Amino acid sequence: MDITLEQPTRARLITADDTEIPVSATLRYLTSDPLAVHLEFPPEVSLDGDGVTWTFARALLEEGLRRPAGSGDVHLWPCGLARTVLEFHSPFGLALLHFPTPALRRFLLRTYDVVATGHEDMDAVVDRGLSALFGSV
Repeated sequence: MDITLEQPTRARLITADDTEIPVSATLRYLTSDPLAVHLEFPPEVSLDGDGVTWTFARALLEEGLRRPAGSGDVHLWPCGLARTVLEFHSPFGLALLHFPTPALRRFLLRTYDVVATGHEDMDAVVDRGLSALFGSV
């Protein structure tokens, strides 16, 4: 049985002039995609008016709550005890957001209650990946 966890959260978007703009987001975890977490932003906070979803490794979230982590498009690091910074890179630019660390930690712990580290069904993940890659070839 597939389970989906969702947790609404608030963040602060940091602009180029260091203004902080409150934004809403939803953290999502799917047991059908057990290695990933999804962070969804509503249309009103995107440049093109469409909702935006960032997907990255659950292990990256865990590491980023403790120390600077990430490469490529997603970077995370703790900012004191109360905030965690998430930095997203895209072809259109960079977004820097502060999230409340307790909310991120609570979400992460909920994902481990559903699928513990090391107990991800890798056979199903590989099968889905190969099916997506090769289709019905």
